[in-house]
Amino acid sequence: MSETLIQVGRVAGAFGVKGEVRITSFTAGPLALVDYKTLLGEDGAPALTVLSGRVAKGGVVVRTAEITDRNQAEAARGLKLYITRATLPEPDDEDEYYVTDLIGLDVVSLEGDLIGKVRSVRDFGAGDLLEVAPVAGESWWLPFTRDAVPEVQMDAGRIVAVRPDEVE
Repeated sequence: MSETLIQVGRVAGAFGVKGEVRITSFTAGPLALVDYKTLLGEDGAPALTVLSGRVAKGGVVVRTAEITDRNQAEAARGLKLYITRATLPEPDDEDEYYVTDLIGLDVVSLEGDLIGKVRSVRDFGAGDLLEVAPVAGESWWLPFTRDAVPEVQMDAGRIVAVRPDEVE
C-alpha cells in the first residue's frame, strides 16, 4: 500500500470477559479511534472494525466485529493500529502540522542553503525534536521550536532552520 499509514493506537489487552479490548490511543482525543471505525494493521489491511467504545484510563475500551471473547482480545495484545494519512482532516491553523507531514521535508538555512532532510520527529519528553539527515555527515537533532525553526513552508516542501552552533 503506497498510502502513508499513521499509527493511532496499540491493543493493550482484554477488558472484561465479553471480548472488549483496551487500546492505548495515540490521538489527541481517544474517542477518535471509535470515529475512524476501521483500523488498519501494519500492512495496511483492515485489522479491527470498531463497533462502539468509551474512554478509559490510558485510552479507550472498544467492542469490535473481529473479537468476540477474552481469549481473542488477549491474543490481540500488542497489535499496532493505523489509519491512512488521507483519513485525517487538514490542520485548521497554518502553524499546525502532522508529524508525518514533516518527515522528508528539506531543511534549509536562513540563507536558503540546503542543510539536509527531516528523517524523523521524536518527543523524548521535552518537546518535539526533528532528526536532520545532513547532506554529508551524521544525523543531528533540532528542537522544533520557533527559535530553531522560524518557518515551515509546506507548499515548498521545506523548513527553514537555525543550525545549532555545535553542529558543523
